[in-house]
Amino acid sequence: MSEKLIIHLHHRQLEEIHAHGRDSYPEECCGFLFGSEIGYERIVNDVFRIDNGREDNRHRRFLITPEEFQNAERRAQNLDLHLIGIYHSHPDHPAFPSDFDREHALPFYSYVILSVRHAQPAELRSFQLAEDREGYVEEKVIIHKRVAI
Repeated sequence: MSEKLIIHLHHRQLEEIHAHGRDSYPEECCGFLFGSEIGYERIVNDVFRIDNGREDNRHRRFLITPEEFQNAERRAQNLDLHLIGIYHSHPDHPAFPSDFDREHALPFYSYVILSVRHAQPAELRSFQLAEDREGYVEEKVIIHKRVAI
């Protein structure tokens, strides 16, 4: 990909992700991003938190069940949007995908990662899985304050 990938979030959506990261700390949180795509840019219209389906090691891993993915697809249809990404937190770790994240990533989706340090939201970054699945391409995150993006 030679073009710069961009993902747009409204500051209220960023606040929702921050709140979820704080509420879940010291465990990882996760949720879905719904929106649209125009060229190399994605616009997030809805953030939807879900429960971490993982039963063990929740401070280092998250799990989204197949049922949650089915529910997300239905939600996307009802909202007339697309499921464009997944967000999750990294408690007391950088906002960069781990090898585990890469091994379980799916093509197409944006992966927004929030670092939560000592229960406080820190940096937020977004990535898409590279076509060869060997790494990620970072997306530029733009936070908007106005209502319309």
